[in-house]
Amino acid sequence: MAAAIGVLALACLASVAFGARALSFGTVLEALTSYDPGNGDHAVVVSRIPRTVLGLLAGGALGLAGAAMQGVARNPLADPGILGVNAGAAFFVVLGIYGFGISTFLGYIWFALAGAALAAVLVYTVASLGREGATPVKLALAGAALSAGLSSLMSAVLVSSQQTLDIFRFWQAGSLSGRGWDVISAVVPFLAAGAVITLCAGRALNGLSLGDDVARGLGQRVGLSRGITALGVVLLCGAATAAVGPIGFVGLVIPHMVRSFTGPDYRWILPFSLVLAPVLLIIADIIGRLALPPGEIPVGVMTAVIGAPVFIWLVRRRKQAQL
Repeated sequence: MAAAIGVLALACLASVAFGARALSFGTVLEALTSYDPGNGDHAVVVSRIPRTVLGLLAGGALGLAGAAMQGVARNPLADPGILGVNAGAAFFVVLGIYGFGISTFLGYIWFALAGAALAAVLVYTVASLGREGATPVKLALAGAALSAGLSSLMSAVLVSSQQTLDIFRFWQAGSLSGRGWDVISAVVPFLAAGAVITLCAGRALNGLSLGDDVARGLGQRVGLSRGITALGVVLLCGAATAAVGPIGFVGLVIPHMVRSFTGPDYRWILPFSLVLAPVLLIIADIIGRLALPPGEIPVGVMTAVIGAPVFIWLVRRRKQAQL
């Protein structure tokens, strides 16, 4: 854990040092310890701090939510994107833009939380139909179906309104740029509450991983455990998606990587996912800034470019992603 925190600290330091304007680590440390308002390099460093902090928060939220969703669904392919939570948050943001004229990140939060919650409830309700209940396969299928349906509805709304499309397309790609301390202060309470709830669910997720019957036999209230963990996941996904847009692969890749050295114990998987997921998001953001200067590639695109090959390698090496 100390090594993981050290890697995260180095990633954060690199995030404020690298960009369209390259700065030395000495300049970065000088700006952080003895800031001079008249120094242009110091001003650049300070302007990158909110972006780094947001990457830290959003990455941790997505990684933690992905690990918890895999435990709740007993499905190693579960993540906020595959189970439709991100699609629900994005669809409700589109409705907020189209129907209520919402155009600020602060306004996106409540719509994203409502959409994420509704999507989670719908997926679990549909998957619970039938004698077997919410099996991992049915949860994945219900999530995929809901994501496809909401994407179609979202496209219909965007096609009918050019103004909505213009506002939404910058948010949809997933980016850490253009967000300030106002966005961070708005999402921190939701992320903090979601993180506390989810981190405390490690023992419950260990029980759920044994199967519902075994968990009940051990005295665990399966429905309550799933409900409380789902609440934490909704808070994490909704707030993170509202702040940075729908970003995939972070919540899918990192828990698999963490399991390679923690084993199946969620009391370790959850905190390690919280610490290491921001590393992936911040590194992806740095690469996106350096790839096409003076422009940049949105971090949502870069996480897919980086995460997809890594996930394929993990699946082929560990054989963990099987239903």
